[in-house]
Amino acid sequence: MASKTAERRARELRKQGKRRFTLSIILFAAVFLAGGSFIALLLYSKEEGTLQPTIDLIQKLFLESTLDKTLVIFWLIVIPVILVLVLLINIFRRRKVKYYRKTWEETVKIAVTADREAYKAEQEKKRHTNRFSVLGTIEARPRNEEGEPVTTLEELCDRFRMFAANNLHLYYSVSQIREFISSLAVSHILILQGMSGTGKTSLTYAFGEFIGNPSSIIPVQPMWKERSDLLGYYNEFTRKYNETELLRKMYEANKSDCIYITVLDEMNIARVEYYFAEFLSLLEIPNPELRYLEVVTDKWDDDPEDLKEGRIRLPQNMWFVGTANNDDSTFAISDKVYDRAMIIDLDSRTTAFGDETKQATVNISYAEFMSLVENAQRGYEITRRNERRLKQLDEYLVEKFQITFGNRIMRQIRNYISVFVNCGGDELDALDDILCKKVLRKLTYKDLSLMRGELDNAAQFFETVFGEGKMPRCRSFLGRVTKL
Repeated sequence: MASKTAERRARELRKQGKRRFTLSIILFAAVFLAGGSFIALLLYSKEEGTLQPTIDLIQKLFLESTLDKTLVIFWLIVIPVILVLVLLINIFRRRKVKYYRKTWEETVKIAVTADREAYKAEQEKKRHTNRFSVLGTIEARPRNEEGEPVTTLEELCDRFRMFAANNLHLYYSVSQIREFISSLAVSHILILQGMSGTGKTSLTYAFGEFIGNPSSIIPVQPMWKERSDLLGYYNEFTRKYNETELLRKMYEANKSDCIYITVLDEMNIARVEYYFAEFLSLLEIPNPELRYLEVVTDKWDDDPEDLKEGRIRLPQNMWFVGTANNDDSTFAISDKVYDRAMIIDLDSRTTAFGDETKQATVNISYAEFMSLVENAQRGYEITRRNERRLKQLDEYLVEKFQITFGNRIMRQIRNYISVFVNCGGDELDALDDILCKKVLRKLTYKDLSLMRGELDNAAQFFETVFGEGKMPRCRSFLGRVTKL
């Protein structure tokens, strides 16, 4: 900007110098012509000794010779007059240019001052305008004081099942409830999949009502591609941040010890790996205090106090539960998402049960729930017999199908079984469930047309290793993929 101003000023100085030179030449010519003519007349008069001959000569030129008269008039009158007029015009133009230049400089000064004032006003407005209209007003959610305490995971499952049936007329099997509670204990990401109408969204809604903190249901949109679709964005025109329901719930969850459930309804109507990518990565960080999502790129003085440098902490007391339909209108969920999530298949309806006796909600905090989970995981370990079976299965799958399960899935298996058993279930049932969903599911990524014989042998392998009639889910899954 400074270099351009200097160049413009240099051009103006060069033009001004040229104008002054031209004016000097004109002035010199006018003086030379007029002065020369006057001196010639004086010399002629001096030779004659009187002015009368000079007067007579002029009269003679004007009266007798047309050519001489024209030359005299042109030389002594017209040219000097033209030169004087040119001189006067240049003087006038110079004054006018000075006036316009002064006016232009004053206009520029006014414009620069106005820009500076506008910039200052904008900065002042930023300092005094809260771009988050709701976040700053959110208070910590109180505990459900009307609810009753719960002391074991099995009690939590039984009471939840009866609450859903009696209060909401939603019916789930004992196994489905145990799978749901056990999945909450293993991962902060759950996927409920199955045909429409089996109660995928209703299950999470019922749990929110049961704990006295309604679940947030967020319908996923087909065009979602990035984090801002979940968290919102800053509008430069309104100077306000468009806050989403999820952002507000996350902010509230960070101030509370309640359990929060967020439902991503029809999560695979858009690509989960796009809009949920940062959430998936952050949930892998062992220390919850380091899980921060960027909301805005800068920091304002009046931003809500729980936004740290424009970032919000991913609350450890919030679970993300996605409902998924597998049809032509949806995207396939990738192996990356399935590995990190716990899966619950809701592919059947449960017969109605219970009565009209209303069941009380529960008063349980996140810390209390995690305490029950940790006690279950410390107090129960998978049996050595099933440890050997898992080792045999791993070796068999690597040899026949070139698939294996790593440390993450092995850790999920151990934690899931311990919690499932403390919910009142059987260890082998839990193992059957999680192996089917987390390990055998990987077969669907293989070319099954080349493995028909091996798939038939795999069903027999389960009979041999785990016992006749055992592991029904795994055997049923192998039967289905054999027909694909």
